[in-house]
Amino acid sequence: MQELVAHIAGALVDNPEQIKVSTSENDDTIGIELTVAQEDLGKVIGKQGRTARAMRSLLSATAARDNKKSRLDILE
Repeated sequence: MQELVAHIAGALVDNPEQIKVSTSENDDTIGIELTVAQEDLGKVIGKQGRTARAMRSLLSATAARDNKKSRLDILE
């Protein structure tokens, strides 16, 4: 899932070299933190959060295959 987030974010931003993705896993929850450059933050979030919501939906569907929940945090 970490590669999925990095791939999607890389297609959206102007500075793909500044993308950092970290993963933490608890009992049934996978937490993913995405860090992008300040000027690319709006591109990753999208208008009214639509892009971020779509990324979270994809992660949720991927995590559901393993009977887990997912959480995506977008940091600056």
